[in-house]
Amino acid sequence: MAHILILGGGAAGLAAALAAAQTDPTARVTVLERSPRPGKKLLATGNGRCNLDNEGITPESYSSADRAALDALLRTVNAADPLGWFRALGLYTRTDETGRVYPYSNQAADVLALLEHHLARCGVEVRTGCTVQTLSQSRGGYVVLFSNADGADESLRADAVVCAMGGSAGPQFGTDGFGPRFAAQCGGALAPLYPCLTALQCAKPDKRLAGIRAKAHAALYNSSTLLADYRGEVQFTDYGLSGICIMDLTRHLTPAVKSPAVELDLFPDIAEDALSALFAARVPLLPGDTAADFWLGLLNAKLGRALWQAAGLPDADVHRLSAAQWQKLAHTAKHWRFDGLTPCGWKQAQVTGGGLALTELEPDFQFKGCPGLYFVGETLDCAGSCGGFNLHWAFGSGLVAGRSAAGHAAAGRALPKASAPAKSRKKPHR
Repeated sequence: MAHILILGGGAAGLAAALAAAQTDPTARVTVLERSPRPGKKLLATGNGRCNLDNEGITPESYSSADRAALDALLRTVNAADPLGWFRALGLYTRTDETGRVYPYSNQAADVLALLEHHLARCGVEVRTGCTVQTLSQSRGGYVVLFSNADGADESLRADAVVCAMGGSAGPQFGTDGFGPRFAAQCGGALAPLYPCLTALQCAKPDKRLAGIRAKAHAALYNSSTLLADYRGEVQFTDYGLSGICIMDLTRHLTPAVKSPAVELDLFPDIAEDALSALFAARVPLLPGDTAADFWLGLLNAKLGRALWQAAGLPDADVHRLSAAQWQKLAHTAKHWRFDGLTPCGWKQAQVTGGGLALTELEPDFQFKGCPGLYFVGETLDCAGSCGGFNLHWAFGSGLVAGRSAAGHAAAGRALPKASAPAKSRKKPHR
């Protein structure tokens, strides 16, 4: 009987396990998960609602060091149709106005329960409390050494292994960067890791703005070079900036970015000269002569006051401001710059940027030079936007790898005893 071993019981690992069992019902499929129960991080996605996919998947929704490799693998993921797969399992979904797909119940727990039901139905063994130690080649397959829930060392041989051990984001859910480290020990090249989909800390945050939200166009710069820009809601915090469009910017905040800055356009639908004219034209209509009166109906009063100060305008009767001062205020409102930014750490990050280089993989997520060994999910150098893109990648890569692993194990292909001809590769080990 063919044995397929899945290392990791998150979204990608559970999808891989079920896909393998569905592809070859005669195979033995085993999942090793370190946490007391599988799918811990999955339960927290979408604020507990599980935004499991998006109907607007495009390559531009993802970041990676190698765009060509990403595009090719994403085509494979899309062809696997993770959303269609879920619906075939019996999951009824709904889609919001932005294309985000949720279970109709709005319960992430229902998604996990459905996966667990089908895994049990297919005879997949899910073992928790298991910490992987080493992986080595043996007799045309692989041997994984791990400590079990009782703390004892144990080993399992498998014809195919799918590594789905995650990245570094969300250590409170049991992740610690083991997946990329394990891939590196297997001889894989890594892109440097960095926290993605997280908030930004400012060097000098204005704590008075904490809790204020505003629609804006946000642009990320490295010094004067534009890296990315998104439009959406910005949330001001006591430490800096947050909100979906800010978190999306952090996909592009790689370790190579040395002088990051964000510019906010609080009036993205109005040109700067038109905005200056609008400001000046409001003055005769104001109920008073203070800056607070000026912002009535335009911006939150505290936000307007901070913008006023950022523009360097005097605390004076607004009726006395010159055309040049209104122009300066309009320019600041369109280019409000925040320097000295650092991303919040791994605990706040939703996704890991960087990881195993995508050029190390075959189109079926098989590790080049090591037949029957696969890497999937957040371990890889691929980070998607907010909105279900990362779960699409996790579930889809798991489906592709699980199906391929089942085919490989069934075929009984033997591993070469010498080094792989494609490249010099370390024997997999930790």
